[in-house]
Amino acid sequence: MRFVIVTGMSGAGKSSALKMLEDFGYFCVDNLPIPLLNKFAELAWSQQSEISKVALGVDIRSGQSFGELEGELEKLPALGVEAEILFLDAADTTLVKRYKETRRAHPLAKNGRVDQGIEMERKRLAYLKKSADYIIDTSQMLTRELHQELEKIFVENREFKNLMITILSFGFKYGIPTDADLVFDVRFLPNPYYIEDLKKKTGNEKEVQDYVMGFEISHIFLEKLKDMIEFLIPNYVLEGKNQLVIAIGCTGGKHRSVTLANQLYEALKSQTEYGLRIEHRDIPK
Repeated sequence: MRFVIVTGMSGAGKSSALKMLEDFGYFCVDNLPIPLLNKFAELAWSQQSEISKVALGVDIRSGQSFGELEGELEKLPALGVEAEILFLDAADTTLVKRYKETRRAHPLAKNGRVDQGIEMERKRLAYLKKSADYIIDTSQMLTRELHQELEKIFVENREFKNLMITILSFGFKYGIPTDADLVFDVRFLPNPYYIEDLKKKTGNEKEVQDYVMGFEISHIFLEKLKDMIEFLIPNYVLEGKNQLVIAIGCTGGKHRSVTLANQLYEALKSQTEYGLRIEHRDIPK
């Protein structure tokens, strides 16, 4: 039997995760009262039960009884239940934005500021995040990307590494991405913008890719960049990092940066076990 505790920050996507797990065949219960956790586990684990996969949504909404969760989790092994903890997280700025968009009140800040509620919630959930088997940062994730990550863990049973890597192309004329961890400038590469037939195309098109990668310097840069990223990733994981944004910029964010971002994505896609996504921020501008 698989017994999963789904928890994390309010607004990080726990409800969506539970719906996805339900689609995967899990018996899902959201906001189960904490004092009933062990009784529920005992019933689900009994020989008469036909349930083989369970996911319980547990979070700060439990109120005062949430403080009892740590003790209740410690009792599960005595019942023969090995619980897995899935922790959904997101950056504070992302959580604030989501609350403003939905106009919902934070559970710990019904009459106050959302950011204060988030701060209190982080403190109360710190021990759960530390104990989590899987930490997924949804700050930059699309719904389908979260679905893919959960499917890897809970359906395909693939080994999960708590790191989501975003390769992001951008244009310096529109500003450096504020959430970038690593920034690389490829404005030294020959610019397709000055080729009339390529000017209105982007790095997603073969003609531009062939032009940019038609120079030896582009291949040398890509190889050195790939080597450095592959060296850094496991060290970031050891540090406890779960979100890595690699930003590659050129002047307008349409040709060189898009091409190199695509090349790096393809190079890492077949060699990394970590979550990997690509985004081209400034192509529409």
